[in-house]
Parts: sequence; C-alpha cells; structure tokens
Amino acid sequence: MPLIPAFQKDDALLTDIAGADRSGKCFHLWWLGQSGFLLQWFGRHLLFDPYLSDSLSEKYAATDKPHVRLSERVIDPSRLNMVDVVSSSHNHTDHLDAATLIPLAHANHGLRMVLPAANVDFARARLGSAAPGMIGVDDGIVAEAAGFHFTGVAAAHNEVARDDEGRCLFLGFIVRFGPFCVYHSGDTLWHDGLVEALRAARPDVVMVPINGNRPGRRVAGNLNGTEAAALAKAAHARLAVPHHFDMFAFNTESPAEFMEVCERLQQRATVLRGGQRLTFPAP
Repeated sequence: MPLIPAFQKDDALLTDIAGADRSGKCFHLWWLGQSGFLLQWFGRHLLFDPYLSDSLSEKYAATDKPHVRLSERVIDPSRLNMVDVVSSSHNHTDHLDAATLIPLAHANHGLRMVLPAANVDFARARLGSAAPGMIGVDDGIVAEAAGFHFTGVAAAHNEVARDDEGRCLFLGFIVRFGPFCVYHSGDTLWHDGLVEALRAARPDVVMVPINGNRPGRRVAGNLNGTEAAALAKAAHARLAVPHHFDMFAFNTESPAEFMEVCERLQQRATVLRGGQRLTFPAP
C-alpha cells in the first residue's frame, strides 16, 4: 500500500521553515506527523513530541502488533538543526523516540528538553550520553526555555497516573510566548480539572488527539474526534488542530468526525497534512 504523501518534506520543508516570517507578529506551526509539531516564533523553534523514525515499525515488524506506517516521513531529524527546545509529554516511544531525539540533539548544541519531572531519569537512560539538558515540570508547574513559558497540565492516559512522589507521568503543555498561548495535549482523555486549566489559559491554538476509544477496538487512551472537538470548544480555543492519526494502521482515525463536530459546535478548526504550515497572526 503506498504511503500517504506529505504536503511537503525534506528540502521543501526546510525552505519553508527558513523563509517563514520571524518578526514575532505571528507564529508558525508545522505538523510533522503523529503528535509532532514544530512551532516557530520570533526566530525560535519549539518541537513538540517528535516521532521522525521507523523505530516502532522495525521493533514490532515480526510480532502480533505490527506498527505499519501509513504516511511518509517529512524530515530526517538530523536536518532540523534550528531547534531550541523539544518536549516529551510521556515515555511512550512515539513521544520519546531515541531514534529521533539522539540525532536531533547532535544537530542542536544546547538543546533543552521539557518533560514530566517524573520521567527525567527514564529519558536520560533511554537517550544516554546524547541526552539534552532536561527541564522537569509537573501539573501546574511553570518553566521557561528559549523564551517559551511551559505550564504542565495533567493528562489522563488512560488515567492521571503518578509516581511514588505524586508527580504526573503523563502531561500536556500550555506554552506562552509573546502575546500567544498554545496547548499541546500529549495523549489524554477528559478528566477533572482539564477544562478549567485550559479556560484559564485562553489558548489561541489547541493541538488535540483524535484516535480515541471506539466500540469494538482496543482502548487508545485518547480523545476521539467528538471529544477532541468538544474539549476545544470548552477551552474557548481560537483554533483546534488534530493530531495522532495517519501514522500507524492499527491506531488511527479519520479527522472527518472531528471537523464535522467542530463545525456543528462553531469551533474553528483546521486539519494539517504532513509538513504543512499554519500561520497564526497576533490578536
């Protein structure tokens, strides 16, 4: 089966990143596949939860859980040599991928990683000597890196799991920069306190998963399209962007339901293709 083609990739993607407006009067967001987004503002670059390898397809190729890739890879991570900060919302490989993060760290001297404080030791062990400088956060805790101000938001995947010290193992991130605010969900379901945290933040853009629970299929631990649209509306988001689809055949979802429900709720939304850019102007 042919792979879903990227909107743009490799040299074309890098040219688009390099040529985007860096005045600070807007920010740019590229979807890189799965839950990965590159955010550029004022010449600074934040990379959310990148998965830019075939490590899971290779790992599970000869098992009863094959991870068959659906979409083209948009870029070799070693070519993203402009990244200031990278996030990891939790320890699952499509959000903490050594085959992506090690070449990324080699390409970006001084790279910082924002992740749950509970997961720092695990991430260091997975990435070894290539591990970037790590900034651990927790639910409600604020940290700054390269001008981006992160607030951890508890995520339920499938529940709000905590370590022995009470720190969240799964997080989303509210990120403020200049006049803007965005929310990257990581992997999550609805849970107590999530809507309140998002409404207080008044995000311009929310990035939400849509591959969630369906009758007759295994639990994905994520919002489905209807739930994701409803969360965006409840958060009073100016724009909603879906993620966590079109990567693996066993764990994907069409964005059609998400867009239909957004339209019904009068929630502004857009679906990006691999490597496609969204430019968001200042309010």
